[in-house]
Amino acid sequence: MRLFLLVTLTMCAFAANSVLNRIGVGLQGMDPMDFATVRTAAGAAMLWGLVALRHAPRPPVLTAKRLFGALALAVYMIGFSWAYLTLDAGLGALILFGVLQIVVFGWAVIEGGTIPALRWIGAGIALVGLCVLLWPTGAASVPLNGAIAMSLAGAAWAAYTLLGRAEADPLGATASNFLLCLPLVALVLVWSGIGPLNIAGTITAIIAGAITSGLGYALWYRTLPALPTTVAGIAQLSVPVIAVAAGVVFLSEPLTARLVFAGVLVLGGIGVSLLARR
Repeated sequence: MRLFLLVTLTMCAFAANSVLNRIGVGLQGMDPMDFATVRTAAGAAMLWGLVALRHAPRPPVLTAKRLFGALALAVYMIGFSWAYLTLDAGLGALILFGVLQIVVFGWAVIEGGTIPALRWIGAGIALVGLCVLLWPTGAASVPLNGAIAMSLAGAAWAAYTLLGRAEADPLGATASNFLLCLPLVALVLVWSGIGPLNIAGTITAIIAGAITSGLGYALWYRTLPALPTTVAGIAQLSVPVIAVAAGVVFLSEPLTARLVFAGVLVLGGIGVSLLARR
């Protein structure tokens, strides 16, 4: 029961990232780059605080792998924040996870690994779901700029995930990546111009960085060793569902038949792919 509660809390934290970004950027009017910078800084501070508390050697920061990880994380942070100017919380989470699945699958093909038939089928179903979701249909079309930004964020998060395979110190690696990511995001902020900060948006960004990102990632890394790989993967299927539900309940976002149908296809495709991992 304790493990179940920890996993549930972690998935809620991941879904809350979408809700908080939508609130801060889409509803409270905070500039996307301001939000991304504050979120990254808060996440770095929280993660390095956790690293300091564990009384272990500090992880290396300036390595090639850390630099690539920081670049991928920066693209994710920037795309994620920009997307929520126009996307609903649940819609953004669905695009993120769908693109993540397809990019990871595509990388497996490039690496030349043996891919089970179920994984091909699952990736195909998820791709069809994304096509249904993003296909232009007049007034009901998904905002193009938001969809592109979230797709880039999903691809970057997939790259970040692939770079993090077989990390001996996931928490230390994530803390280092956040620290190196901060100047990259801040550089884009300076280039685009610092927007007017508001108290509500800044507080939302701090919560998204320190709590739902920093503590959320730390809790997930602590929980992962106790979970089979398939269970860990299937658990993450709940994130878009939670984000959609939270968007409907707390933000009064519409729950359309198209979103439900596309969501079933995307999450179903990911689920079929996970079955192949057994």
